[in-house]
Amino acid sequence: MSDIRPRLDHIRLTSHPNAPDGIAAVPPVRWGAADPADRGPIVGTTGNRSHRNVIGTHSGSYGIYRALAVAAGSLKKAHRADLTDTMPTDLIGPHPQWTDPERIVALDPWGAVVAAVFADRLAAGIDLRPTIAVTKAHIELPEIREAIEAGRLVPAGKVLLTNGAAVVTKAAIEPVWWLPGVARRFGCSEATLRRCLFEETGGMYPELVTRGDLEVFLPPIGGQTLYAFGDPPSLANPAVELTCRVHDECNGSDVFGSDICTCRPYLTHAIEESILGAQRGGVGLIVYCRKEGRALGEVTKFLVYNARKRQLGGDSADKYFLRTECVAGVQDMRFQELMPDTLHWLGITRIHRLVSMSNVKYDAITRSGITVDERVGIPDALVPADARVEIEAKIAAGYFSAKQPSDAGGLAGTKGRAFGE
Repeated sequence: MSDIRPRLDHIRLTSHPNAPDGIAAVPPVRWGAADPADRGPIVGTTGNRSHRNVIGTHSGSYGIYRALAVAAGSLKKAHRADLTDTMPTDLIGPHPQWTDPERIVALDPWGAVVAAVFADRLAAGIDLRPTIAVTKAHIELPEIREAIEAGRLVPAGKVLLTNGAAVVTKAAIEPVWWLPGVARRFGCSEATLRRCLFEETGGMYPELVTRGDLEVFLPPIGGQTLYAFGDPPSLANPAVELTCRVHDECNGSDVFGSDICTCRPYLTHAIEESILGAQRGGVGLIVYCRKEGRALGEVTKFLVYNARKRQLGGDSADKYFLRTECVAGVQDMRFQELMPDTLHWLGITRIHRLVSMSNVKYDAITRSGITVDERVGIPDALVPADARVEIEAKIAAGYFSAKQPSDAGGLAGTKGRAFGE
């Protein structure tokens, strides 16, 4: 087998202009242009430097794994993706929000259909990669089967099959940030945003501070996955009942069933409500965001768990947020300013039932111009015993709930399991 590892005797810095004559092979991105040909493709290739018109590379957070594969000789650096038969199973949009540069700043609305709308660029040899993929799936959860056994859900053969599987359309979205718009969302200057991104990533992307002509950034972070129950085009119809949950990743609970929080119970409750809504003739939507541990990371989250359990007096609701601040310096870094972009990509203008107790998410959604008719909390019976600390602390802090907050004595008296139990 021949060695396909790249030559390492010459490095070309990305902080300098593309070609000697200053002319790139692809035009700059004109964010918000109605015609995708005028907007231009997002090109983060590492194969031909003169083709690049963004900061960062395709695949975002997975670029490091690609680098390892190239270094190990298992992936040719010049590999081009064959996009034959990869087009979406369901066509999303285009919607009016796609051409509003204030509505969508954190994803490429044309990212699922680059093989179609930029076919000429692909034919010309430009290395384009979709940043969105849409497919069909069946999902099976024990909680769905339990709901069927309890009579809360009835398989009807379309949304919910007789074997207990739910039929969904799912989409994966990689982040694509238009820096001027992102800066406005966070109320800072673009220069401040670029400098902070550059410094807090250890100088990984010098173009952030040296290439002001590049306005689009492919950040090395996780994206979002959408699960739609019912007819996907109906998501954009305000007359069709929409049940929706925006859920931030919690691997310990979502996957492994850790009972110190309400993440999986809230998620599965929202899935049940989405199925019911779709069976009523509406549509359901789960937006799953990769923001593990309140965007603090799983290591920090587990350190906080230890601090909560070991503190004097044990884990209690009155000190729930304090322990996170002691370790991380902040209660939460899940800033939701960019989250509604996904909803706008789907053309959503109205959510009839929002399954969430988060005021920050609710405020971000409604501030972006989407109407929310009703907020749906988690049933008390679904809260695990050890998660009472979390839920009581959140209610006392003003999170949405039909339950009245406990007084100071009640908060101090709400205890979790002792450390080691």
